[in-house]
Amino acid sequence: MSQGIEFNRLMLEMRSMQMEAMARNKPAAVAPVAGAPSFSDMLGQAVNKVNETQQASNQLATAFEIGKSGVDLTDVMIAQQKASVSFQAMTQVRNKLVQAYQDIMQMPV
Repeated sequence: MSQGIEFNRLMLEMRSMQMEAMARNKPAAVAPVAGAPSFSDMLGQAVNKVNETQQASNQLATAFEIGKSGVDLTDVMIAQQKASVSFQAMTQVRNKLVQAYQDIMQMPV
């Protein structure tokens, strides 16, 4: 459950950063806040969380397939859906980043 909460926190932070950037009218260099993680660190952490979610889902599915006691089908299905949703969200973030990069590269200098 904490993986989903941390991913949601990351998404909220990214959205707040986006809103702050959009609110500024003048193009000025943004000074990093002391102690704040960099964007690449946050993105790397999000990718790692998605990977951990998928691995946990696969381990739970394998445990169910071999008949390990205490593993319920509903838990397996929920874990697989969490992994699927987190992967889809990560893919959408990647698509937005690629689109933003392409838009920037097409801007006249």
